[in-house]
Amino acid sequence: MTVPESSSANGGSPVRIDGPWTHRDVAANGARFHIAEMGDGPLVLLLHGFPQFWWTWRHQLPALAEAGFRAVAMDLRGVGGSDRTPRGYDPANLALDITGVIRSLGEPDAALVGHDLGGYLAWTAAVMRPKLVRRLAVSSMPHPRRWRSAMLADFSQTRAGSHVWGFQRPWLPERQLVADDAALVGRLIEDWSGPNPRSAADEEALEVYRRAMCIPSTAHCSIEPYRWMVRSLARPDGIQFNRRMKRPVRVPTLHLHGSLDPVMRTRSAAGSGQYVEAPYRWRLFDGLGHFPHEEDPVAFTTELVNWLKDPEPDR
Repeated sequence: MTVPESSSANGGSPVRIDGPWTHRDVAANGARFHIAEMGDGPLVLLLHGFPQFWWTWRHQLPALAEAGFRAVAMDLRGVGGSDRTPRGYDPANLALDITGVIRSLGEPDAALVGHDLGGYLAWTAAVMRPKLVRRLAVSSMPHPRRWRSAMLADFSQTRAGSHVWGFQRPWLPERQLVADDAALVGRLIEDWSGPNPRSAADEEALEVYRRAMCIPSTAHCSIEPYRWMVRSLARPDGIQFNRRMKRPVRVPTLHLHGSLDPVMRTRSAAGSGQYVEAPYRWRLFDGLGHFPHEEDPVAFTTELVNWLKDPEPDR
């Protein structure tokens, strides 16, 4: 279906924001996906989280291109400039969106870099389609099996992830997200960021994220993956997915986390290395919250680029 786009301060779409990158659409897994891309070289595919869209990687796109990579940031299904479909928001299908985009870009494989929900899907894609994932970098999200156990067994993590439980209500979460020009989106990003005022929560950035959430159907589609994650816990499809994720990740993995992340506690994220049978590197950013790639883009990008360029990342 066509995504409605309204005018904005950047002179056009609230999604196709001007910059040194190029915008286009690609077809994959029965849907159309918007991407922003820069550079030439090995593919690095960037996957955003909630409540954001591709623009969250605006700092990393030019840096990766300058470092010799083909950097591509995609909008996940239902978000930004990608199709809003009535179904298909379970992690297995969303992971097939990602690997389908890799194929549509004409690449043999990609290094996946995922934040928040994008990280959850990056873990999933690395397990489901290992031949298409060259390397894996995940920020602010544990391995799906680790996420499941923490949300069910750790009261502190259950409380920290209260928004996920709140999303299980029908209709009300969508209305809350878009009320007052998506004011809640701005509050969530501010609340989940670290204590220092950084680019993740500046006024201009918050306005961009609020405009994108107000595109019709975006709020509903943004929430649907979280509904599946909780409602499937005791269902056959959820149990099957959890069993499937027992397969180890067999590509070099970089795990990045902010020490002050109030949404995903450090204790919940740490330990995901038990699911990786390859070099695994854990990097904790002191004083940063849930958005380390925006709160301190220089530190985050330096760590990422150095690791991507390391021919033999150690454990």
